[in-house]
Amino acid sequence: MSGTTTLRLSVLDQSPVGTGQTPADALAATAALAQEADELGYHRFWVAEHHDTEGFAGTAPEVLVGMLLERTRNLRIGSGGVLLPRYPARKVAETFRVLSALHPGRVDLGIGRAGGPARDFPDRVRELLRHLAPQPGDPASTPPPASPPAPPVWLLGAGTQSARLAAELGTSFAFAHFFSPDHGPIAFARFAEGPTGRASEHRALAVRVIAADTTRDADALADAYLLWRSRKDLGHDEPHPTTTHAARHRWTTDESARAAANRAALMHGTADDVGPRLLELARVHGVDELIVNTLTHDPEARAHSYRLLAKALL
Repeated sequence: MSGTTTLRLSVLDQSPVGTGQTPADALAATAALAQEADELGYHRFWVAEHHDTEGFAGTAPEVLVGMLLERTRNLRIGSGGVLLPRYPARKVAETFRVLSALHPGRVDLGIGRAGGPARDFPDRVRELLRHLAPQPGDPASTPPPASPPAPPVWLLGAGTQSARLAAELGTSFAFAHFFSPDHGPIAFARFAEGPTGRASEHRALAVRVIAADTTRDADALADAYLLWRSRKDLGHDEPHPTTTHAARHRWTTDESARAAANRAALMHGTADDVGPRLLELARVHGVDELIVNTLTHDPEARAHSYRLLAKALL
C-alpha cells in the first residue's frame, strides 16, 4: 500500500438513469449521494461527463462540481473527467480556477481524452496547463495578477499513453480498472518512470464495485448492471434495468458473451467479501486510493453499497 496502511476511498459517480426515471431524478440522486459520502468519510467525489446516452445524465461536470461543493463540507469535488477535446483549454482552466477560488483546496480537475482526435490530446493538455500555471514570459497564457488559484490536474486513462503523459507533464494519474482490468500495473509502472517522479499519493485506481447485504442481493444487482452494459456494447443504449427485469430477461447469446467479458471488471459481493479483495487490488497496483464506481438502477442500492464499503474499509 505504498508504505502506508491507510486506504483512501473516493467516489466516481456517473449519474445513472434507471428505467422509469428522468435525468433530473438521476442528478438529484448524485447530489444526495455526495452529501452522504461526505458524512461517511470518503475522500473525493468525482462526476463524469457523458453525451448522447440514455443511461447517464451528467453532461456538464463543471456545473455539478459547483453544486456539490456548495452541498458538502469536507469532500474534494472534481471531474472524472472533463472531455478536453470538446472545449477550449482556456475556458476549462478559467472555469476550474473560479471553482477553486470559491472553494480553496477542495477542487480537482480530472481530464479525459474522449471526444476528439487522440493525437491532439497531449498538446491540448499542455495548453490547459499553461493557462492554469503560466510560465514567466508567456503572455498568451498569463492570467491577471488576481487570478484565482489553479486546482490540481489529474489525467484519466485505461492504458499507458495517459500514464506516460501524466508523468511527463507532472500531473496526477487515475487508472480506469473498470475499462481495462489487466493493464493497471503496467500503466502505473510507466507513470513511475516519468522524469517528474510523482509520489504514490498522486495516483489512484478507479474500480467498479457493487456491495450488498447478501451474496444473493449482490448477484442480482450485478446481473442488472451486466445486462445494461451488454446491451450498450451491442448498440442498444437504454436506461439501467431493475433487478426484477434482469431476473426475467432471456439473455441472447451475444448478451451472455458480453456479460462474461465485462464481469472481469466488476467486483461484487458482501462487504466482507469485497473488502479484502479491494485491499489486495490496491496492494497489487501500488496505490493507497481507490475511486469506487457503482452502477445500479436504484439510487438507494447504490448509496447502501457505499455505506457498506465505508463501514468495512474506513
